[in-house]
Amino acid sequence: MSTPLMRRPFSIGFLVLMLSLSADQLSKYWILYGLDLPDRVSVKVLPFLNFTMVWNHAVTFGMFGGLGNAGRVLFSVIALSVACGLLVWMARTPSKLTAACVGAITGGAIGNVIDRVRYGAVVDFIHAHAFGWSWYVFNVADSAIVCAVCVLVLQSVFSDRQQQAS
Repeated sequence: MSTPLMRRPFSIGFLVLMLSLSADQLSKYWILYGLDLPDRVSVKVLPFLNFTMVWNHAVTFGMFGGLGNAGRVLFSVIALSVACGLLVWMARTPSKLTAACVGAITGGAIGNVIDRVRYGAVVDFIHAHAFGWSWYVFNVADSAIVCAVCVLVLQSVFSDRQQQAS
């Protein structure tokens, strides 16, 4: 008896990949061409949230930003290589939750690669701040990656606790 397509971990992971990639690219399109944020620079959304235009030529938190055009190619090749490895993990895992998380990470990584190829830099625009504290400006792809990694870590911690209790 075969399992329906959407009950297979890879199918769920691929769906999450496509959803996170689509949400990322649609939000960036709207930021660039609908809201015209590059010309407006920053727009207050809530007292603790702005849309602030940042072209990120580096990687996480601006690391390795001095590599110029070579960095764009290098970061894209590394991200696509990691995405390929993640697809293998997604295809092999029996866990639907793991597949969904890996799909979100892969979708986010591909979304940022598309930006590097298309614009030469990653489009970042979500700026959270409160009480004089300000977080780095990020995007939907970054959010998908961070949230999925947090869920994978929690899943691992709780899985380890269950195994130790057995």
